[in-house]
Amino acid sequence: MRKILITNDDGITADGIIRLARAAARLGEVWVIAPDGQRSAMSHYITLHNHIDVYEVKDFPVEGVHAYKTTGTPADCIRFGLINFVKADVVLTGINFGYNCGTDLQYSGTAGAAFEGAVEGVRSIAFSEGAFGVHEVTDAYLDGILEEYIDKPLERNTIWNINFPECPLSEFKGILTDRTVAHGGYFKDSYPFEVLPDGGMRLMIHGEKDVRAQEGSDYRACIDNYISIGVVRNLG
Repeated sequence: MRKILITNDDGITADGIIRLARAAARLGEVWVIAPDGQRSAMSHYITLHNHIDVYEVKDFPVEGVHAYKTTGTPADCIRFGLINFVKADVVLTGINFGYNCGTDLQYSGTAGAAFEGAVEGVRSIAFSEGAFGVHEVTDAYLDGILEEYIDKPLERNTIWNINFPECPLSEFKGILTDRTVAHGGYFKDSYPFEVLPDGGMRLMIHGEKDVRAQEGSDYRACIDNYISIGVVRNLG
């Protein structure tokens, strides 16, 4: 039986990882090893100077799934998951709350964890969806896309990167494959700051949605209400 290892960067209680585990459980033996809370924008970050605690989750809401929560990062989950828990045939990450496309990929914990699997020679797929809309497209197409791509070959150090648009099913336009990575990201960032009484500065990241994207790119597909599928090489 196919062995599947799943993680995310939104935490083990996130709706997206539960939906992904439920879809994957139809296709193999599923192991979910995920952070115990929010770990977005962790990229490839791994824990070097502290221990990692791992606890079994006995009430994970998908029957038959081996589930564990951890104090580690998404990349940690894949690294020690493959070494200590399961010799997986495939790594799945997500479903991320928010698109992972364009230059945002280099920060994404969801993508970073998928790349960890790819580095180890395990077929890896990252799934993401829009954070501010309905998820009708994901729910309608996840099972079929997962079944189609779970065994599709990849070169070492590459992943399938799949993004579902945040639109009603009635506005969905189709599936676009071979998407390239957009030159920009989902947000255009700035760092507003205040001067502190001691002379220092306090900055806080602020992002505004950027709807500019190149034709043929992953982000262009998403904002035009298509599912975006593409192969991405490790950016690290």
